Amino acid sequence: MIKIYNTLTREKEEFHPITEGKVKMYVCGPTVYNYIHIGNGRSAVSFDTIRRYLEFRGYDVDYVSNFTDVDDKIIRAAKELEITTPEVAERFIKAFMEDTSQLNVKPADHHPRVVDYIQNIIEFIQVLIDKDYAYVVDGDVYYRTRKFAEYGRLSDQSVDELEVGASQRTGAEQQVKEDPLDFALWKNAKQGEVFWSSPWGNGRPGWHIECSVMATQLLGDTLDIHGGGQDLEFPHHENEIAQSEAKTGEKFANYWMHNGYVTIGEDDEKMSKSLGNFVTVHEILQEIDPQVVRFFLATTQYRRPLRYSQKTLTEANNNLQRLKNTYENAVFRLNNATNSLTDDNEKIAEVNQLINQFITAMDDDFNAANGITVVYELAKWVNRYIEQDTVSYEVLRFALDNFIELVAIFGIVFEENLADEQVEQLIEERNQARKNKDFARSDEIRDQLKEQGIILEDTPQGTRWRRKS
Repeated sequence: MIKIYNTLTREKEEFHPITEGKVKMYVCGPTVYNYIHIGNGRSAVSFDTIRRYLEFRGYDVDYVSNFTDVDDKIIRAAKELEITTPEVAERFIKAFMEDTSQLNVKPADHHPRVVDYIQNIIEFIQVLIDKDYAYVVDGDVYYRTRKFAEYGRLSDQSVDELEVGASQRTGAEQQVKEDPLDFALWKNAKQGEVFWSSPWGNGRPGWHIECSVMATQLLGDTLDIHGGGQDLEFPHHENEIAQSEAKTGEKFANYWMHNGYVTIGEDDEKMSKSLGNFVTVHEILQEIDPQVVRFFLATTQYRRPLRYSQKTLTEANNNLQRLKNTYENAVFRLNNATNSLTDDNEKIAEVNQLINQFITAMDDDFNAANGITVVYELAKWVNRYIEQDTVSYEVLRFALDNFIELVAIFGIVFEENLADEQVEQLIEERNQARKNKDFARSDEIRDQLKEQGIILEDTPQGTRWRRKS
């Protein structure tokens, strides 16, 4: 049984989806005004790994991750780059898809953009006004935070504590609010800004309302899982809960999940664009193998902080290389394995035991660190097995297939391609078998090479080979 640490309750809870066998999952995506930094990349990779594991466990996951393409930061970037806000958004959505594709993050089932949901947002806000949860001031619309009794529960803060911080803010917006805690649902357009017409005047949505609308439009009033980075816990997700539940009268999400920060430097300082200490995924992928970056991001338990350094990247590279070596050696050994042996069932049981240990580890709040440790144990098992004088094809194929499947949950894919020198060795073994009139072994090698796309041609000048196109 999968258990998830629910930020809302601060406990691990057994996972029970709303509909048996199906998961409705919404993960906050990027605000597209720049390349994503490695912390954003961690969120994308962490929830992709969680999605992959849920699918491995047999769930049909409806996965939604949005693009915020209307925002103050995008407007500022447009001015700096001297292009339009849609052009800024389009540029960095494309960059996000390219960078995350290199990290083998599967595209979401839905990648909604705010600009496609403006009318839905306006209608959502109007319901909140009609219910007296929101009010209009000179073209702006604000949410009455205090009216929502459970405000602050997700971030474990009381309204009184929040009021102290809010009351210290200054600016024109604070002067017109009924309460310092109230937040914007709709912003009156300033000169030169992108805007849409609404019952309250020309303007654009506030940040928080956007995700509530896109999530409920695509997945319904109640989600199974809502995820995102730890920095979104407050105020973004807190505000999503308040406005969504006020509008629908239903629980917004049953399980709230937040991945930990990526830290940098000896003091483990949180990496962020606001602190100016960030490294973009785009830059990293120019210098480091994307599979190494993916492995680095995917194999730490998602809630734990993750230190970004040359040392941790080197460790990830070394560990990944050991798994690659296991894979390549096993593929090569597979091509001169025998048919079933008497101890096949015993060996398959040993592999199944390791698979069950992996499931136990990952069922515990997707503990990738413990899960990958079991994969290392499976790699050791494979390494010991292929060193035996006689190896069963069936057992090794079973072990290798499961090894490939478990590693793929972390987003790592190995291609079953023999190196040229390995092909030449197998052809030499086949030639020797033919000389010895061991035609069964000769045919077996031909068939095994054919399975991997290697075509043999026996000519008077010797055996030639080519890869199937």
